[in-house]
Amino acid sequence: MAGIDNKYSDLALLILRIGVGVIFIVSGWGKLTGIEGVQGFFGTAGIPLPGIMAWVVALIEFFGGMMVVFGAYAKIPYLLLAIIMLVAIFTVKIDQGFGASRLELMLLLTCFALFLTGSGQYSIDYKIATR
Repeated sequence: MAGIDNKYSDLALLILRIGVGVIFIVSGWGKLTGIEGVQGFFGTAGIPLPGIMAWVVALIEFFGGMMVVFGAYAKIPYLLLAIIMLVAIFTVKIDQGFGASRLELMLLLTCFALFLTGSGQYSIDYKIATR
């Protein structure tokens, strides 16, 4: 019902942040430990400055994922990770059909929703805001 606060909404945001954050941490770590392959893939995908962009994406995914898990200054990674997913969908996944882009689409929408709602009570952002 509209206007009724769910007593579990902050717990739900924490669970969502942990799930999304871990996905990005693992993805970023995979890119960091195989950066040459990522640079090559970005080059063949037509992404400009693939040598630099591979590092940018890997670092944002890895450290942004950590920031998401802890809800630390999370508005920034929510937005950056959503943009990364949008670019992935439109540069790599779009030609492969909907099935190939389901995960990226869900991560995009989740990051955008978290950007709009905030990290919730169980976050560093909340602790900073309530000092």
